[in-house]
Amino acid sequence: MTPNNLSNSHRLLWLFAALLSALALAACGPLAPPRPAATPLVVSPQPAATPTDAAHPTPTSPSGWWQPKPGLTWQWQINDLDVDTSIPAEVYDIDLYVDQAVIDALHARGVKVICYISVGSWEAWRPDAGQFPPEALGNDYEGWPGEKWLDIRQIDQLAPILRARFDLCQARGFDAIEPDNMQIYDNDTGFPLTYADQLKFALWLAEEAHARGLAIGQKNAADQTGELVGVYDFAITEDAFYDNWAEDMRPYVRAEKPVFAAEYTDLDGDFAAFCQQSKQLGFSTILKNRELDAWIQTCP
Repeated sequence: MTPNNLSNSHRLLWLFAALLSALALAACGPLAPPRPAATPLVVSPQPAATPTDAAHPTPTSPSGWWQPKPGLTWQWQINDLDVDTSIPAEVYDIDLYVDQAVIDALHARGVKVICYISVGSWEAWRPDAGQFPPEALGNDYEGWPGEKWLDIRQIDQLAPILRARFDLCQARGFDAIEPDNMQIYDNDTGFPLTYADQLKFALWLAEEAHARGLAIGQKNAADQTGELVGVYDFAITEDAFYDNWAEDMRPYVRAEKPVFAAEYTDLDGDFAAFCQQSKQLGFSTILKNRELDAWIQTCP
């Protein structure tokens, strides 16, 4: 609509200006509606991490550590830090405190190396022996001078010591851990330990090993195989054929995990017969002296 108070000449000029404005708007298209102001991104706070219940470890991706398969050959020497590395085996189980050159030499030829640690007993000769609280030391370990059973219920007291050992296994380049003496509740420890105490401890050990990228093996403890085979990466047995419980470890092979079995020369078992059973079960079985020196006999 044109204003009424303009002269004819001014009215023509106003109409001309309006026409030019309309043409400009048509060329540019309709005006877009204004964009709403950006809404700030609100991130809901995540709950603080809480310590994992030792009886129910948080599931972890299995890709972060060695996962051995059945059929591997192995050697076990822990009585002497001077390890004989000439044995033709694919896996060596040796003491945590061996010389670094031993670990490096084995790795150089493609051997996987297991770190031996006693988790259920105190050993007087270990460099960290003085760190164990006296109240956690139990009865003497019969047949092994200088060794006492541990109260594995006192995990708050033992955890810093065992974690330091696991850290050392990791730092030295080991591939896995052998937690010796994890079978403890049915021994004369001096403590009223239960099946549940042992299971809780075993699951805690596995969680700690896996957190460091280390595999871990179930050491004996055959009655807990059903609850540990899904968590542990392999098994190590002693006298399983002689004492007739080897079959209890078969779930490991069924789960595509090896059983490293050792029989001892101080017993009168028929090693040839044990080897036949071992073949049927798919175990990796050797004959050793009880002191676990370098001597070894393998199944044919």
